[in-house]
Amino acid sequence: MPDDTYNVLFLCTGNTARSILAEAMLNKDGAGRFRAFSAGSQPKGTVNPLAVEVLQETDYPTDGLRSKSWDEFAAPGAPIMDFVFTVCDGAAGEACPHWPGQPVTAHWGIEDPAAIDGTPLERKAAFVTAQRYLRNRITAFISLPLASLDTVALTSRVREIGQQAGTTSPRSEVA
Repeated sequence: MPDDTYNVLFLCTGNTARSILAEAMLNKDGAGRFRAFSAGSQPKGTVNPLAVEVLQETDYPTDGLRSKSWDEFAAPGAPIMDFVFTVCDGAAGEACPHWPGQPVTAHWGIEDPAAIDGTPLERKAAFVTAQRYLRNRITAFISLPLASLDTVALTSRVREIGQQAGTTSPRSEVA
């Protein structure tokens, strides 16, 4: 692992909500120590407006956020990832591309806020809840002493983070 900046990829199927939230939050909260990206196995091509609204209301930057394919990060010339986290059960169960550099992987399943039917207030509340769970995981992740952990210990710790409150699945591995 490099000692300066770690590249982190958050994966979800549609890349419209959870992975977008995680990308924006880690880029700000990681304060230059991390470069976060997000992508989807079947990207919808748009970012959910409620994800943008919730990020803006909590002072996270939204410029440049876009729904994109995970193929961008498996292509030659793409940033080498140090960590790859799935945030939806669908992406965790799919055969992922080969990630150059053997990144540490984990599943951090969060319920899909975009799948919630209900009133506008109920739908927004689902995004706020997803953001809270992701923020808790990101806070725990950026607090890890990355440089002093070997790969086995680091893998164990990031997978434990994925089991925090709000998880959707007991999975702890990413292909």
